[in-house]
Amino acid sequence: MDYLHFALGSVLLATVVVDLLWTTIWVEGGAGPLTSRLLAWAWSGFRRIGDRNSRLLTLSGPLCLVIGLTVWISLLWAGWTLIFASADSAIIDTIDGGPVSWLDRLYFTGYTIFTLGNGDFAPRDGIWQFVTTLATASGMLFVTLSVTYVLSVLDAVTQKRSFASNVSGLGTRSAEILRTSWDGDEFRGLDVPLNELTSQLNVLTENHKAYPILHYFHSRQSDRAPVTSIAILDDALTLLRFGVPESDRPSDTIVKNARMSVHSYLGTVHETFIEPADRSPPDPALDSLREAGIPTVSNEEFAASLSDLTERRRTVLGLVESDVREWPSLDGRRPGS
Repeated sequence: MDYLHFALGSVLLATVVVDLLWTTIWVEGGAGPLTSRLLAWAWSGFRRIGDRNSRLLTLSGPLCLVIGLTVWISLLWAGWTLIFASADSAIIDTIDGGPVSWLDRLYFTGYTIFTLGNGDFAPRDGIWQFVTTLATASGMLFVTLSVTYVLSVLDAVTQKRSFASNVSGLGTRSAEILRTSWDGDEFRGLDVPLNELTSQLNVLTENHKAYPILHYFHSRQSDRAPVTSIAILDDALTLLRFGVPESDRPSDTIVKNARMSVHSYLGTVHETFIEPADRSPPDPALDSLREAGIPTVSNEEFAASLSDLTERRRTVLGLVESDVREWPSLDGRRPGS
């Protein structure tokens, strides 16, 4: 037996099995060590080649998914090929009875792990029959988990874009959300949308924990980009919580709950994907609210509150820039209004 081939094959199999199980079924674990590094390198390459208007970035998520699956297949296939190559007598030619080449071993391993059952080659009686059964089982495990994982990721991408669309439906700027919900006396009808967005954001946070590859699905349209929507939503909540007097804003419980959901999301992506920017984003202006007749606190009081949110706001800016986007405009009006 060639112990070098056997050891190398075993290492490759252990690597791919651990990474596959880690990525697909360990919800709290995020992506496996191999997958997380691979995705980060791929995304870094896409960012260097493309820009915010490039179609390449819109393909980054699907391509990262394909790259990850390809690496898993390659490692699984290569690992079992090396295992079967560790002994000259592991595989026999059932047709010609001649020597088995490397190409033959690759072919046998391929149709074994993908359960094609061609039968041109067969394992020798004894331990190699058991090894072939393990190879077939690993192939079935790979196919089952991979298909389930892909379908779950695509469903999470849909939910991610739905959240962004719901935020942009309220307003494309933070001040606009408050202006359109103000009826002259109170913020009418804002409680229900905030509750719904909070629930959706909580789901999005859990999806990012379970499927870190979601971060690499880039939308060409800003109104479908969750990172932009989160920046808009967080600024709107900041205006509500610190820019509007307590007697005039919606329920503090709803606002605080929504802000906590944003905080949880930022904590999740900060652990894996982003670093806070080295500067703060532009401060949300109170002037736009005052023009709509919305009561506000003084500029000094609002500025003091913002100074306590520096790290949080830098993290949001880092999130926006990590998706190759610019900070949303401060203008609270829709174009043409």
